[in-house]
Amino acid sequence: MDKFTTLSGVAAPMPLVNIDTDMIIPKQFLKTIKRSGLGVNLFDEMRYGDDGAEKPDFVLNKPAYRKAEIIVAGENFGCGSSREHAPWALLDFGIRCVIAPSFADIFYNNCFKNGILPVVLPKDAVDALMEDAERGENARITVDLENQIVTGTDGKEYSFEVDAFKKHCLLNGLDDIGLTLEKAPAIKAFEERYAATMPWV
Repeated sequence: MDKFTTLSGVAAPMPLVNIDTDMIIPKQFLKTIKRSGLGVNLFDEMRYGDDGAEKPDFVLNKPAYRKAEIIVAGENFGCGSSREHAPWALLDFGIRCVIAPSFADIFYNNCFKNGILPVVLPKDAVDALMEDAERGENARITVDLENQIVTGTDGKEYSFEVDAFKKHCLLNGLDDIGLTLEKAPAIKAFEERYAATMPWV
């Protein structure tokens, strides 16, 4: 998993509440167990028409936001089913951070496990950053995880809270497997002791 330290990038404005996981990645794309390749189907029903053509009015289809790395959204982002494919799709598209007033709990936790930083800010702060994002590709938002600060294009700073353990994992690029591998020497030592004391097992 890639480390997350400081991100400065284009933010796509999505002023919708209750963006659920089926909107993020519809159920027909859940057959894969690969984390890659889902970005093309991110927000599939919102991005494409029945004929497969892009809807020009959808934010991620607009030239200014095709390389967005941040989404600024409304309340309760990631509600619905617990599918981990939702953060997989966001990450595969290039989204590393979502800023919203609130998130669904399971989605929120899944983001950290997949290298995405979900930032919770008060609604008035999100509204201000939404206005920033609506300015297009010339407006860049900076997210500093180490100092827990989001900086808007006008230089205004917004502090956010994050669990210390989750922060450690993101800063060091540690998913569940990475955390286990950190303990590899201790695991090896235990297995050697176990084999020596109970060789018949």
